[in-house]
Amino acid sequence: MEFGHIGFSVNDLQKSKEFYRAALIPLGLSLTHESDEQVRFGKAGKTTLYIHTLMAPPTSFHIAFEVKSREEVDAFYAAALAAGGTDHGAPGIRQDYSPTYYAAFVLDPNGHNIEVVCR
Repeated sequence: MEFGHIGFSVNDLQKSKEFYRAALIPLGLSLTHESDEQVRFGKAGKTTLYIHTLMAPPTSFHIAFEVKSREEVDAFYAAALAAGGTDHGAPGIRQDYSPTYYAAFVLDPNGHNIEVVCR
């Protein structure tokens, strides 16, 4: 089973849109829809992630995107930091998860923990 999409509230839709637009390029995700209330990202006609203006106070959460190569992990990390994200774990092996778990973690402008992993 795979998830259909993930959506969450943000404090600043414009700032978050610009962050995700740049950070998700290495994952092959691009802006697919934009309105005053929400922004969607995806590929091949499928929405993967949507962000929207506050409907309730935001709470932080953790989401992980799984990719096929360490280069994609590294590219996401660099793009996310360049887009204004905050380092929350540089690319590298996470031995406490598994000997092949290569991941990077970045906090988005709202404090959400975004992970990209290659196993």
